[in-house]
Amino acid sequence: MIRRDRMVDTVLDLIRLDSHSREERLVADYLISALRALGCDVVVDDAGREVGGNAGNVIARVKPSRSDAPSLLLSAHMDVVPPGEGVNPIVEPARIRSDGTTILGGDDKTGLAVILETLTAVSEHDVPHGPIEVVFSICEEVGLLGAKHVDCDALSSKEAIVLDSGSSSRLVTRAPSSDGFEFVVHGLEAHAGMCPERGISAVRVAAQAVAAMPLGRIDAETTSNVVILECPKATNVVPNRCVVRGEARSLDDARLDAVMREIRRCFQDAAGSASATLDGSVQRAWIEERSQRTYHSMRVPDEAPVAQLVLSSAKSLGAEIETVSIGGGSDANVYNRRGIQSVNLGTGMRDIHTVNEWIDLPDFFRCAEIVLECVRRRAAA
Repeated sequence: MIRRDRMVDTVLDLIRLDSHSREERLVADYLISALRALGCDVVVDDAGREVGGNAGNVIARVKPSRSDAPSLLLSAHMDVVPPGEGVNPIVEPARIRSDGTTILGGDDKTGLAVILETLTAVSEHDVPHGPIEVVFSICEEVGLLGAKHVDCDALSSKEAIVLDSGSSSRLVTRAPSSDGFEFVVHGLEAHAGMCPERGISAVRVAAQAVAAMPLGRIDAETTSNVVILECPKATNVVPNRCVVRGEARSLDDARLDAVMREIRRCFQDAAGSASATLDGSVQRAWIEERSQRTYHSMRVPDEAPVAQLVLSSAKSLGAEIETVSIGGGSDANVYNRRGIQSVNLGTGMRDIHTVNEWIDLPDFFRCAEIVLECVRRRAAA
């Protein structure tokens, strides 16, 4: 019932529409038109206004053929990471790839296309189905912002399948919490050639902190990353300010808390060791910190009904799926936190967030077949 040629056409249409975070309007309009053509009730919420974007979350409802079946939420996100404008997809026999100058946008336009194809097949072939709700979210890539603004109380679904990970042979049931942080290092400006000893280099303090802090793969469940966001441009002035931004993630919240304490200590230690004496007065570097939990971890048991729905649907099609944990968050983290038990099924995307991104087409098609079978089985239960 899944039409592969149509799936390819749909995902290519979506890939060619620019949709950086907060700039999803073109994709939103495409989806709204497609959903309404399928007879869905469609609304756009005010999440865009809340986060400073040009479009809100697109929320649709499909009227059931079996009203006694439980509702199911299908979800994917509209935004892509930079560089994602002017994408030129290259179609090959078993894959679609980037031309190497931009990302492809399979993350997560494959998920959007899978959902559209599922709904189209349901309509064309009169597949029995219960209530289906759809959320196409904005700003997933910048902190799951769209999902955070979805009015989950207005949704009837208590279970969801999010389409936003790699292989369709892997069902994500465990994902990390993430803390975002920003440290502003304050030093003391001075002429870099005439009297550098009268200054305190904020860049040097930041560099010492970054060199000491835990970074990269910390352990099997924990990672951290950091960037130098801002500092003065003049090379003849000892820089008095440097902004460092980063994130830490872990499947274990206690471990994440410990890593954040270590990161703070590294910045405080680096600042504490930096001083300059001016006219008999000791000046010291100091630190401003802003940090918050960007999203919370998810842990869905293998025996949970929504996990079993996907696993049994795949098995009936001869596809094997394993449940896995990953180091990335998704809208499923938010839905789980807000009472909608959610799993994240892979859509065939590969090498995401790079200019080498590509879509494994057999995997892409298999994902749609599994989701369609989930819809059918949900109504038959």
